[in-house]
Amino acid sequence: MGGCTIVTDANVSSDLGSNTTGITAFSMPSWQLALWAAAYLTLVLVAVTGNATVIWIILAHRRMRTVTNYFIVNLALADLCMAAFNAVFNFVYASHNIWYFGRAFCHFQNLFPVTVMFVSIYSMTAIAADRYIAIVYPFQPRLSAPGTRAVIAGIWLVALALAFPQCFYSTIIMDQGATKCMVAWPEDNGGKMLLLYHLAVIALIYFLPLMVMFVAYTIIGLTLWRRAVPEYQAHGANIHYLQAKKKFVKTMVLVVVTFAICWLPYHLYFILGSFQEDIYCHKFIQQVYLALFWLAMSSTMYNPIIYCCLNRRFRSGFRIAFRCCPWVTPTEEDMIELTHNPSLSRRVNRCHTKETLFMNGDVVPSEAINGQAGGPQDGVPTEP
Repeated sequence: MGGCTIVTDANVSSDLGSNTTGITAFSMPSWQLALWAAAYLTLVLVAVTGNATVIWIILAHRRMRTVTNYFIVNLALADLCMAAFNAVFNFVYASHNIWYFGRAFCHFQNLFPVTVMFVSIYSMTAIAADRYIAIVYPFQPRLSAPGTRAVIAGIWLVALALAFPQCFYSTIIMDQGATKCMVAWPEDNGGKMLLLYHLAVIALIYFLPLMVMFVAYTIIGLTLWRRAVPEYQAHGANIHYLQAKKKFVKTMVLVVVTFAICWLPYHLYFILGSFQEDIYCHKFIQQVYLALFWLAMSSTMYNPIIYCCLNRRFRSGFRIAFRCCPWVTPTEEDMIELTHNPSLSRRVNRCHTKETLFMNGDVVPSEAINGQAGGPQDGVPTEP
């Protein structure tokens, strides 16, 4: 970007370094640095612990291994990596505007953040697509376990391809004695290549998937809230399944909205900077960037909290995972939630419900169809 930009995702340079002592024009007082460090450390600890626990809950319990939950694992893994790598190292860079981590990690730091952000939002998109098919077209075949793995692998490959140009042009420079990690884009007319790349990335990892999810969840919501269970079927089990789907939709909509709110100011910051580069020359821009970056990174710690608050099985999983804490006491019901398989009579009743609703022209709950990825489709996102 411009000639005196404050550090960002290691993709912009700064010409305000002062000397070889490691002090730049963007160095801050020690008390400010301590406060920011505490804020970022809290974020990283909550995000890494929460997302690691989500991954354990799903992978360690067979009942939890469903198509939707595999995408949740992918989302949690991306969020964990974003917090552990991007948040930590980018904060250190932004706090002094000096790059301490060498050339190889400079390339990595310009590859990984874009990659894991793409993986995060397209894992959410895959969940929305999976729920769309299950609820709007319940008799369509669902993804198999190999198909789910192929989709996840495809998301990672496309994400790496999208981030590769920024990684390829990464370089280390010495600016008035201060080491900087920047992206040295080829010379072009007025920086159009850089602007087009940034706009394309923001469109692909933010606006486009959010539009897709908005449409998908709107249709899902209309389908669920218009659905009526026939009177002779209006007993506890059928009403429970319908309520469970509605609760899952609310949960995922909250996840998506949280992501959108956290990342919007950060993207607007770069869009504005692309058209008005002199804003990066102001001393206050460091504090603005650190605040916007913290808000964006905080999206990595909210999902486990949302799952724990809104889903009974996740709540049980968290109690079991943190049973060593004196204020956490898991119960026998918590173990049953994660390990108990539906009885044969319950499965027969669900299949009977499916056939009856089909004969009466109603949309069948997707949970009536057995899963193809290691367990029933009502695994985690819905209440049992």
